[in-house]
This record gives sequence, structure tokens and C-alpha cells, in this order.
Amino acid sequence: MTTIQIILIAAIVFLIVGVVMFIAMNAGSKQSKKNIEMIRGKNTGETRVDEKDMQNKRRAEIARKLKSSKDEEGQGKDKASISLKLQQAGLSGKTTKFWILSVVSCFAMLGLAKYLEVEPHILIMMGIIGALGLPRFVLRKLILRRQKEFLEEFADALDAVVRLLQAGMPVGEAVLMISREFEGPVGEEMSIIYDKQKIGVPLHEAALEGTKRMPLPEMKMFAAGLSIQAQTGSSLSEVLTNLSRVIRARFRLKRKVMALSSEAIASASIIGALPILVGGGLYAVNPDYLEPMFTTKEGRDMLTYSAMWMACGILVMKKMINFKI
Repeated sequence: MTTIQIILIAAIVFLIVGVVMFIAMNAGSKQSKKNIEMIRGKNTGETRVDEKDMQNKRRAEIARKLKSSKDEEGQGKDKASISLKLQQAGLSGKTTKFWILSVVSCFAMLGLAKYLEVEPHILIMMGIIGALGLPRFVLRKLILRRQKEFLEEFADALDAVVRLLQAGMPVGEAVLMISREFEGPVGEEMSIIYDKQKIGVPLHEAALEGTKRMPLPEMKMFAAGLSIQAQTGSSLSEVLTNLSRVIRARFRLKRKVMALSSEAIASASIIGALPILVGGGLYAVNPDYLEPMFTTKEGRDMLTYSAMWMACGILVMKKMINFKI
């Protein structure tokens, strides 16, 4: 073999070895990139799974709290004591005053029944209404009026809390500012919540106790938001902003329903007031014509039964035009 042949054979061998090494190195780099991508993909998947797990846990926590609040509401409707109802109405007096007023109302209804000389069973019925029905009816009206006043200012209070939180103020101090700036039921409830926190009760537990005095879905959502924020560290300002939007949307819907049902409300009001207006007009024009209705026993019985049936009719019409939102 000549020198040229040896050089050519060596060059071919080196060329083949270089090609093989290049292919091997390229395959190794591809495999390493594939492994890195697999590792990154696995980590991303795990991160996504962790994020999804956290979101699912938060959703489950919110659903559990809302469900428990609904169960407590359903159980507490029948078990609400007179003392708790007085607190819901914003009355700080003891239950003794309520029962004294109930006895006074009972004697007043019995005196009215005695004056009308009604039947004994009607007399007993009016006494029961005066003792148990009328005071509780008035108390319920006071509770509903206070809850309405609370809702009218609660959205503005939540917006104020959000602005204070965004400015860097702690939640407890924001609640204190709301109790000072707002009057009425909102200021009273926030003041009670802050006072309980001041003596060592956690803020979310104090708000949860406030749902007993103000059993509204909006107040329960506020307490749930504070509880979730305390346990998971979520954004409280976002939760309160969404809650404020929901309250305002419910108010808009209520006003729309009232506007659409205004004709039915006017008709029910006219139908309910028509017998009283007609009777009063007839008595003013010709008193002798309606005098037997007040002086004879049959007339008084007719007035009593008419008033009872009129009350039933008014309650039915009120139920028909009352839309809960």
C-alpha cells in the first residue's frame, strides 16, 4: 500500500467516526431536551394541579360555609327567642317589657270585644290575637324596617371598607371607621363587631355572631368573606367589591319589580280601602242609615265578621303582590 492509499483510508475512517460521533451527540442532546421538556411539563402540570386543588378547596370551603349558614337559618327561624328578636329590631329593653305590653294589648283587645258585645269564641280569639299576634306582628315590622335600613347603607359601607383596605388600613380599623362614619343599623352592627374584636373575639367570629342579630344573606356573605380571608389569606377587597355589586343589583331588581307591580298594588289598595271609604261616606251623609250596625247585636256581629274577612282578603292580596328577591 502506498502512502496515498493509507492517507485516504485514514481520512475515510476519521470521517466515519466523526459522523457517528456527531449523530450520537445529536441524539443525546435531543434526548436531554426531551427529558427537560418532560420535567418542565410535569412540574407545570403539578403546579396547575396544585392551583386547581387550591381553587377547588376554596370553592368547597365557600359552599360549606354558605350551606351551614342556610342550615342555621332554617333551624333558627322557629327557635328565635323573643330576646333575639328584640335585638334584631334594635330594641335594647328586656323581654319583661315585651310581655307587659303583650298583656296590655290583650286587655285592650278584650275591652274592644266586650264593647262590641261579640260572641264568646270571638272574644277568646281577639284576646289571643292581642296577647300573641299583635305584639309579634309589630315586632316583625320593626325587624323588617331595620333590615331595610341596613341594606340601604350596607353597599356604601362595603365600598368604604374596600377603599380603606386598598389604602393599607387593617380590617379591624376599617370596621371601626365604618362604625364611626355610618349611623343607624350599619354603624350599630359594625360597632358591636369591633367591640367584640377588641375584647379578644376574632373578627370573623364576631361578624358571624352579627348574622344572628341581622339574619340577611348579605351579612352572612360578609361574615363568610372575613372567615375565608382569615383562613386562606384571600383578597378581601375583591370579595367585598363583588358583594357590593350584588347588593346594588338586587336593589335595582327590587325597584324594577315594584315599578312593574305598581298597578296591582294600587288595585289592591283601592279594593281594600273601598268598603271603609264607602261606609264612612254613607255614615257622613245619613248617620241614621248605618246606626243599626253599631247599636244592635246583629249589626255588631256583621261588622266583626266583615272586618275578619276583610283582613283575610287584604292578607291574600298582599301575598299575591309580594315578590321576594
